[in-house]
Amino acid sequence: MNEKIYALFGAVGPLVAYIFIGVSIALSPWFSWERNALSDLGHAVKSGVAPIYNFGLLLTGFLLMIYGVTVLRGYARWTSYSLAISAFILQLVAAFDEVYGLLHSVVSFLFFVSLGSTSIMYAMERKSSLAVIAFIIGFFSWIFYWARIYSAGVAVPETISSVAVLSWIISSALRIYTSK
Repeated sequence: MNEKIYALFGAVGPLVAYIFIGVSIALSPWFSWERNALSDLGHAVKSGVAPIYNFGLLLTGFLLMIYGVTVLRGYARWTSYSLAISAFILQLVAAFDEVYGLLHSVVSFLFFVSLGSTSIMYAMERKSSLAVIAFIIGFFSWIFYWARIYSAGVAVPETISSVAVLSWIISSALRIYTSK
């Protein structure tokens, strides 16, 4: 497949996640930013939109993994491996939804830690100020949540931190796409 297509996977993958999350939220009148985690949408027993939500995470993980192991590898080698691991862990979040209790909590925690680590790696490897800013925004969204500086469900820091990280992923993908 053409390298330009693989580069687009890095831009389209994150958008796929938020399209599926948005559809899941729109179809779930019970969902509340003040009380819920995004993963509540993927609970196989309690959520009618679990197939939509979890498929979106699986597809996003697949697209980002392909992006990471193909074209990103030539642009930021170590980041590509780290992103592929993060993408795989995202798929684990979908596979081990909230029905799995502690296992889901562990893979979710590992996913957000891996996103932060991947951002730091990209910042060092490509001297990216956007990745540094993304890491800082993501880190402090979690710190402020845990310190109860704002009152919201865990969906808020999940969204803030992931959108921040996805900004540099999409930017890198578009930069690679336009250079090919």
